[in-house]
Amino acid sequence: MTRIFYLLYAAVAYAIFLAVFLYLIAFTGNLPGAPLTVDRGPESSPVLALPVNLALIALFGFQHSVMARPAFKAVWTRHVPPPIERSTYVMMTNLVLVILFLGWHPITAPVWTVANPVGAAALWALFGLGWAIVLVSTFLINHFELFGLQQAWFAWRARTGAKPALHQPFFYKLVRHPLYAGFFLAFWATPAMSAGHLMLAVGLSAYMLVAIRLEERNLVDTFGADYAAYRETTPMLVPGTGGRRRA
Repeated sequence: MTRIFYLLYAAVAYAIFLAVFLYLIAFTGNLPGAPLTVDRGPESSPVLALPVNLALIALFGFQHSVMARPAFKAVWTRHVPPPIERSTYVMMTNLVLVILFLGWHPITAPVWTVANPVGAAALWALFGLGWAIVLVSTFLINHFELFGLQQAWFAWRARTGAKPALHQPFFYKLVRHPLYAGFFLAFWATPAMSAGHLMLAVGLSAYMLVAIRLEERNLVDTFGADYAAYRETTPMLVPGTGGRRRA
């Protein structure tokens, strides 16, 4: 019964994530049909919107980064069974994003507007490309493990996961963090940038840069000299810019 619960719990967490992920695309893109987006929502003065929005970004950054650290996991798994530890992380991420959607206060003052149809179409294409890169990158690094389904499935089958191995499929030959690169494109590529959208893009970009630093420390601890060599020759986010030292 316990293993059935793990499997069902992981499946529910994943299903909710898919819905939240799709809404995040609509939220950042101000897509039609989404009642609450980065530029559509409760009206308020910038004096109120600024601290509320910054608090929501900080909440997401704190949850998403702290819960992913090995030191936190070592304590966390004393209370949460390891087969559903990742699914619980996904569920908490779902909750924090829903809070962000519901609590966000738009600041609609324009920062830039691209009226040229070709330029606007190019930015929308980059927006879509960013989200596509994010999705493909999750499958390149094991999508089902990343979102907790594999751990619950292995518990069901009484199997243990393989030892982590360092490999660089597809995008990972070009940059070390294609998933984050996709998010950068998704958050910044828009033909109509408002002050609120800019705040979201800047805040989440700052979080991602900090998260990359923390994540790379863990990767060096896990893979040692192999990851250090990969980091020296492969750029972090932008293809063709070289690693920490040009190859």
